[in-house]
Amino acid sequence: MPKDKEYDDIPGTVVFDSDQAARGYHLNQFCISLRTQEGRDAYKADREAYIDRFPMTPEQREAALNQEWNLLLELGGNIYYTSKLAAFHGINFQNLAGLMTGMGVDNYRKMMVGGGRGIDGNRYTSEWDENDG
Repeated sequence: MPKDKEYDDIPGTVVFDSDQAARGYHLNQFCISLRTQEGRDAYKADREAYIDRFPMTPEQREAALNQEWNLLLELGGNIYYTSKLAAFHGINFQNLAGLMTGMGVDNYRKMMVGGGRGIDGNRYTSEWDENDG
């Protein structure tokens, strides 16, 4: 993804702006459709047929089917909508955050209870030394 916005330099962060919203519109419509019992039942019955109702890109479709959570955000997914897909798979929001950070749920929870991630090295990638990142 090209870096052409001031906030594109935030490490590990995809900002959900109007461009991302447009890019992920159909992906997010699919995910939010899983909030209804009808949507969940249809997806459970035939995932391929149900997901094909939404004109996503092939990359978005595969990321959704394969539960590639971070990639879904890069492809325009909104975390609140993609969490509906995670919930379908029995993953609550805290567990999803643990998966997405690579920390696991226990370490993620411990970090958050302890005040969150420190700011050093997490503000802008341009602050990193050549050998750090």
